[in-house]
Amino acid sequence: MATRANIVQRNSQGSAVLARWIDLLAGDDGAPVSFGYYGDRSIQVTGTFGGATLRWEGSNDETNYVVLTNPQGTALDLSAAGIRAVTECTHLARPRVIGGDGTTSLTVTTHMRSGESLRRVIDDNTLLSI
Repeated sequence: MATRANIVQRNSQGSAVLARWIDLLAGDDGAPVSFGYYGDRSIQVTGTFGGATLRWEGSNDETNYVVLTNPQGTALDLSAAGIRAVTECTHLARPRVIGGDGTTSLTVTTHMRSGESLRRVIDDNTLLSI
């Protein structure tokens, strides 16, 4: 059981971010990412589950993490590969692997996009939605 580092990539405008955790093993969690600024959030999980569940968690106090949900209110506990939207806008978010065996190896990628990517600066005082 270890906390795995993430790899963060930002687009050139700074309006979207990809964060990726590679090779999460049974019992691992991922180093948290700042999640609150971004209005649109999704997670993708791929790899070998080996009986594991990937839980997507969030925290506002930087200490206590709880499972987050999709727009239907279902806990983000994934036991198969897929992409899911994330409802809650928490300060921090991270993946955590629950259970699993020696074959468990998961990659988790989150895409976060701010509303600023939908706007264009016209002058110093005006924003126009496009």
